[in-house]
Amino acid sequence: LFLSICAVGIGGTFQYGYNVSIINAPTQHIHSFLNVTWTSRYQKKLNLDLLTFLWSVIASIFSLGGLCGALIGGSMAIRIGRKGALLMNNVIAILASILMGISFPTGLFELLIVGRFLIGINSGIGLCVQPLYLGEVAPKHLRGGMAMGSSIFLTGGILTGQIIGLRELLGGETYWPLLLSSSCFPAFAQLAFLPWFPESPRYLLIDRGDELSCVKALKRFHGSLRYQMEMEDIQQEYFALGGEKAKKPWQLFTDRGVRWQLITVIVMTMGQQLSGINAIYFYATYIFKEAGISEEKILYVTLGTGACECLTALTCGLLIDHVGRRFLIIGGYLLMTLWSIVLTFSLTYQELHSWVPYVSMTCIFAFILSFGLGPGGITNTLTAELFIQSSRPAAYMIGGTISWISFFTIGMLFPFIVTGLKQYCFLVFLVECALVAAFIFVVIPETKNKSFLEIKKEFHKLNFGRNA
Repeated sequence: LFLSICAVGIGGTFQYGYNVSIINAPTQHIHSFLNVTWTSRYQKKLNLDLLTFLWSVIASIFSLGGLCGALIGGSMAIRIGRKGALLMNNVIAILASILMGISFPTGLFELLIVGRFLIGINSGIGLCVQPLYLGEVAPKHLRGGMAMGSSIFLTGGILTGQIIGLRELLGGETYWPLLLSSSCFPAFAQLAFLPWFPESPRYLLIDRGDELSCVKALKRFHGSLRYQMEMEDIQQEYFALGGEKAKKPWQLFTDRGVRWQLITVIVMTMGQQLSGINAIYFYATYIFKEAGISEEKILYVTLGTGACECLTALTCGLLIDHVGRRFLIIGGYLLMTLWSIVLTFSLTYQELHSWVPYVSMTCIFAFILSFGLGPGGITNTLTAELFIQSSRPAAYMIGGTISWISFFTIGMLFPFIVTGLKQYCFLVFLVECALVAAFIFVVIPETKNKSFLEIKKEFHKLNFGRNA
């Protein structure tokens, strides 16, 4: 089970974290490449507005690709299986790496745009299918910890990208095309290791009706002496579904039996993206400067934020099956609300005392820790747990679509929010965090150690009211 987390993670959510992270290091080098290419092609200099536009396209088309990946990821998982979808996804990553790698020697910046779009598709599919596979493979008592594998590899990807992107490694002027094309290595790693692992047992029995392969897969994952309990759980769900086929995303919107589960996924996904974590990273450089850290060393201090996220994902993975999902996610949002208040005050009175910038710096790390312990890790875990087999892929498609649209929207609007409100933007985020915490407290039951059918029953009264 542990090795399966590594095999699906390296080519799944790791790619998302890695490719979000590595684009920051070569910004100036890509600007220079765009200028040189444009001048040699059209014999005139690239004007500043067009340069800004081309860079924005290169940076943001990743989100558009991710949205497309989220829309097709669930369908791929249904048609060719969870494992098959992850393996096929690596072909897209390798093609994207080749295009980004040859863009510089060929002098075609268009290949860089296409490559970023394709790696976005790869990330969108990985974010959809990996938690789906892990949620279905895990036994009840380990489901939270295994599902946290998605967050652990995502944050590990961010940290790895930050390290590889250092000037001393691949972030320099000479090696930046290699940096952008290095995402082929996780893809090759997954192609080498994942074929050794079975397909999701739930998919094999419930979607394919292949009981023999399901038993073989369960024996591989749980051992020949302990697989029976998991088999009984899968059979109960199989009989409860009564041959119901996997649903399309639009069918979930008209299904009253999953109404509140769907609302929950939408609220949690939007809450995660709009929680203020992007504002924290935006303000980090400014706060580190105010604390007296030199320009050259800020890059290395920023590595601490990546390490912080990675550490909290690991901690959350260890705690989730002991203290439960509700406690961690509600606690995470409430702590983020608290740090938003403190940060608003410390940024407002930054110039008043020499020690105030250090309070702001502490808040940066505390906010990241709170995000990683709650919303950052548990949102994907709960998406897997709130739906039964026929609805789960469609739920991930909807959740993924909402996530990428929110990611793109905050990327577009965020500079205007910060310019308009300055440090008071955290007041907006604290209201959002408090509201999401209140929603989760009222609506979501604890899902720890419960089967998917038991969780469905918990929502039955909420979905049907007095008619339940």
